[in-house]
Amino acid sequence: MKLRLYHHPDGARVAYREAGTGPGLAILHSATLSHREFVPIVEDLAVRYRVVLPDLPLHGDSEDRPRHPYTIEWMTEVIAGFVRDTCGPRPLVAGHELGAELALRAAARGLISPARLVLMPSPLHRAPPPRRAWRTAARIGAVPLLDRLVGHGVKLAMRPEAGVRLTAQRNPAARDLVRHAVADAGGNANLARSWAKFARVWPPRGARREALDELAALRCPTLLLWADEDAGHPLQTAEEALDLLADGQLRVLSRTGFLIAYDDPVGVARELAAFLG
Repeated sequence: MKLRLYHHPDGARVAYREAGTGPGLAILHSATLSHREFVPIVEDLAVRYRVVLPDLPLHGDSEDRPRHPYTIEWMTEVIAGFVRDTCGPRPLVAGHELGAELALRAAARGLISPARLVLMPSPLHRAPPPRRAWRTAARIGAVPLLDRLVGHGVKLAMRPEAGVRLTAQRNPAARDLVRHAVADAGGNANLARSWAKFARVWPPRGARREALDELAALRCPTLLLWADEDAGHPLQTAEEALDLLADGQLRVLSRTGFLIAYDDPVGVARELAAFLG
């Protein structure tokens, strides 16, 4: 895959990889990981689409300088600008967890006008799984002198084996996903201070009720592509969301967990291709 950079008007940089030719398909990964979350499905999709995999701000090779606000509103604007620039005025967009939240916000606010939208497991309108330890550790990054130590603590907490536990199939390949996600964390004071900003606002401390209005505001065909063994994002969340969509579908992949593309890459690629056309 080719590595490229998108430069937002405020100077923020989004690194992304792309492969294939055809309609632009942007796939947005979940929090604390990177574009590699969806590498397992690229080969099957690249024969039909130009697959674009960004690293979200604060992740991978993308923006991490503490000069930016790192609010959800800011991240939504940056990712919306990225999608418009790389995939055109009527993009195909998919997102997982944080990526799904950003895609939903951008579409509901008219910042992007997707031809089709795919939302993978995420809290949507429900309270997210608690991340108290992560939030506390991230906010320590705002303390001078401790900012350089936080990254080393993150690497100790997010050991490669954590990736395996996020799959229902206990896929050992997920170790490399986590290993890559934290590779640059150790001693990175800029990244620590930026994550401290983001930890003040995400994840939300309770249910995000505005997502109900966002789901109802969608007018593009929308697929809810869900895992059946992701305890943090139960199927009931998707079933409730489906009732709000003007043009929605729900598909469930069996024996899949949080890292849905690692548990069933063929199934994820198949469902995306069938829906996106």
